[in-house]
Amino acid sequence: MVDRNLLREFDVSEDELTAVVTAEDGSKTLDHFLGEGQSFEIGSIVSGKIVEVVGDQVVVDVGYKSEGLVPLGEWEDEPHPQPGEAVEVLLEGMEDDTGEIVLSRKKAHRMRAWEMVISKYHEGDVVKGRVTRKIKGGLLVDIGVNVFLPASQVDIRRPSDIADYIDQDIECMILKIDESRRNIVVSRRKLIEITREQQKKQLLEEIAVGQVRKGTVKNIADFGAFVDLGGIDGLLHITDMSWGRINHPSDMLKIDDQIEVMVLHVDKDREKIALGLKQKSASPWENVADKYPVGTRVVGEVVNVMSYGAFVKLEEGIEGLVHISEMSWTKRINHPSELVNIGDKIEVVVLGINKDKQEISLGMKQTQVNPWDQVAGKYPPRTMVEGTVRNLTNYGAFIEIEEGIDGLLHISDMSLAPARSAIPTSCSKRASASVARYSTWIKTASGSPWGSSNSRKTRGRPTSPAGMSPATWSRARSPN
Repeated sequence: MVDRNLLREFDVSEDELTAVVTAEDGSKTLDHFLGEGQSFEIGSIVSGKIVEVVGDQVVVDVGYKSEGLVPLGEWEDEPHPQPGEAVEVLLEGMEDDTGEIVLSRKKAHRMRAWEMVISKYHEGDVVKGRVTRKIKGGLLVDIGVNVFLPASQVDIRRPSDIADYIDQDIECMILKIDESRRNIVVSRRKLIEITREQQKKQLLEEIAVGQVRKGTVKNIADFGAFVDLGGIDGLLHITDMSWGRINHPSDMLKIDDQIEVMVLHVDKDREKIALGLKQKSASPWENVADKYPVGTRVVGEVVNVMSYGAFVKLEEGIEGLVHISEMSWTKRINHPSELVNIGDKIEVVVLGINKDKQEISLGMKQTQVNPWDQVAGKYPPRTMVEGTVRNLTNYGAFIEIEEGIDGLLHISDMSLAPARSAIPTSCSKRASASVARYSTWIKTASGSPWGSSNSRKTRGRPTSPAGMSPATWSRARSPN
């Protein structure tokens, strides 16, 4: 504004004053020069015109007694400034050491953007912006101004690396606006939770057992995978992924995979859903009895070895167990790994099928001739044989006639003398050394410790002596 009292002090008349401040075209040059209507307070935004560009500085006239400088870098990624262009700048300081006022175009833009955001949005509103960069504790999102998205509010499940969201356009909800500090906190998680709650209510009304639905794998654990059906996650257990054997869910699935699953069970009260993947295809156990009748010889692959036996895969989804007792007619096996290893191809015989339990009993020894079937022919009654003492009991000695074929030499048959209550010391000493050899008679039924002269085996094994249980017989045959 013109200080007219000051002009009158110097005897300047109204006509002279008008002549000075009015240009030939009638414009009020003095008021324009002084910045008519503008407040030159530090921190305020003022309008000006670009005078010239000198080096890396842009000279701007805002109507003050001196011009101001704005760094050329503040026009980064924008057209080069031209003289005469109007520009809004923030007045940061009145005059520096060089006599120019300190201006900032970039800060003026930020202030205008902040004013626009504050006038347009409120807490609880949904905004859309682009993630610009990662900072300590979260991300910066540009919605016109940079707002803070805490790492805990990025998603329902915190991602392994929030930097993956950089340069992505996302929607968030405004949680808090602090005007004094010009700070806005937003949440993507809150918006997802609200959306999912709406989807969940709709899903629980529509979902039913037997439906096939599309979903997204959101998490993988040792016991299965969680699949987002749209509003609620269902559990796809590892046992329902494949009819065949899998070691870990990650063998079949990856996070963010789009899959189709069948609904197996719905608990609407607890909001839990059980899903299945293998149920989309027919079970290989449907026709297993027709495909593998009892007595069939099959070649399979050993897929697992346990202390009690080996599991053999006959085809994808069909496995059977070869029990350790069904591996050999004659060999004394301490562990199945003595005969088979994972990956071995072996021939087996189907011994039994339990379709309800999805179990198949297999045998390896049944692919070979049972040596006990030939015992009666090779060793008829009263044949003199020679063998090695394998074990001693208080009622006699077990003698190996050939590999896997043991006979019992009862204490009463050791000598023509009356039977003693214990095996002779001499026999015990020689037997314990495992080198003693005996010549013995295999007696007939009248004086034999065997239950029957016509039965030398029970289901492929030697019969137990009269009055002895099969379990006792088995323990007695084994060396101490």
